[in-house]
Amino acid sequence: MTAPSAYEELLRRCREESLLSSIAELLEWDELTHMPEEGAEHRGRQQALLAGLHHQRATDPRVGDLLDVVESSELTRDAASLPAANIRLIRRAYSRARRLPQALVEEQARVVSLAQQEWAVARAAADFRIFLPWLEKVVHLKQAEAQAQGYDSEPYDALLEDYEPGARAAQLAGMFASLRDELLPLIDTIAGARRWPRTDILKRNFPIEQQRLFGEETAAALGFDFNAGRLDTTVHPFFSAVGPGDCRIVTRFSDNDFCDGFFGILHELGHAFYEIGLDPEQHGTPAGEAAAVGLHESQARLWENAVGRSRAFWRHFLPRAQQTFQASLADVSLEDFHFAINVCVPSLNRVRADEVTYNLHILVRFELERALMSGDLKPADVPAAWNEGYRRHLGIVPADDAEGCLQDGHWGAGLIGYFPTYTLGNLMAAQLFARAAGELGELEEMFARGDFAPLLSWLRERIHRHGHVQPANDLLEAATGSPLDHGFLMRYLRGKFGELYDV
Repeated sequence: MTAPSAYEELLRRCREESLLSSIAELLEWDELTHMPEEGAEHRGRQQALLAGLHHQRATDPRVGDLLDVVESSELTRDAASLPAANIRLIRRAYSRARRLPQALVEEQARVVSLAQQEWAVARAAADFRIFLPWLEKVVHLKQAEAQAQGYDSEPYDALLEDYEPGARAAQLAGMFASLRDELLPLIDTIAGARRWPRTDILKRNFPIEQQRLFGEETAAALGFDFNAGRLDTTVHPFFSAVGPGDCRIVTRFSDNDFCDGFFGILHELGHAFYEIGLDPEQHGTPAGEAAAVGLHESQARLWENAVGRSRAFWRHFLPRAQQTFQASLADVSLEDFHFAINVCVPSLNRVRADEVTYNLHILVRFELERALMSGDLKPADVPAAWNEGYRRHLGIVPADDAEGCLQDGHWGAGLIGYFPTYTLGNLMAAQLFARAAGELGELEEMFARGDFAPLLSWLRERIHRHGHVQPANDLLEAATGSPLDHGFLMRYLRGKFGELYDV
């Protein structure tokens, strides 16, 4: 067999595996939005079967034979080429998949499908005991996965590879320590400010159907095509990339909290923009996927915060919001509204956290995940450890499990190792936004007149269209001119919140 024909067969196999993954994605979206509760057991069996089929194809010895043909061929001579990237990524995925027993893959798929349902029940009841047996199962399965994959220092490193290839827990711990040392003085300075926003204006009555309509209008104005996507509701916001022409945003609404639903939409919209901006001709191939989860999160955090919480954004959208919510916003000025959506105060909920304190929420979860994977923390002790982490890092303690350790659905979904990507995303978002502003000019003026296309085009040109041809950190450096640097985030936070709070 020639190298070109072997390469074509590899790509065909990848695209077929991608179709299986998209079916599983659609089943998960349905499970979290519309599926009847009684369907959970059957859905778990469906997901287990699909995971097994995907694993069989991903570990077929034929893939190894094909890789042996192409890896020493002309296709890999230029390491920066698309074929070389695909071959490198297929080898990595093949090697990792071969280390996992099929029974473990199928059991994980079955368990997390059920665990997500039980997490939602436990959260509604504010009772961790309901979720505990499922968390124990998930932790046990993820520990088994880490052992199967192998690691140099600690089990958590093996799981980080699924989200941030090359990342290590010790390295992330240093990043969090540096951030915490700079964030805490800023939080203390803001706490001593004499100027504070009126946050009650965001807690008035905002009818849910009007929130949904306003959110859809805003998403469309920013560039989201509802002929190729939709907006739904669930317990915890998320985004599903089912396939080309099918991107689904999912958020949650509260009739007395404007921010929860709206900024959830903007966050998930950032994810959607990344997926839509990938090269459609490379769909289903490894190099046609996003470079890393942290880079994906950077797009979500950039649109949610750097864009959506800017004064210029609301110079354009507040008049429309006041038309939609006349009874609640007619008497609210732009300055008061902008200040309110940027209130900075330690809080209990990660999704609702302000930009300054947000990464401390991630630090708590990072520490707990490492301890769960190493066995230093038992699942039964998570509520107490969670509360202590919040007391130590944020100076507050949850009143119950719902506003504490049950607020996120990630562990029920088996996504242990995902949380640090939010902080990596914040760092990357600040760095990308600073570079975009430097190259595009007056972004604030563009936003104020409702022109968001230049920023979206810049991100598509610098990040989205490249897929995974380069590692995420290399792509970031190429786009911004420097490696990942938390100084961009700190300068952004000090400038924005120093001005708001006059400190």
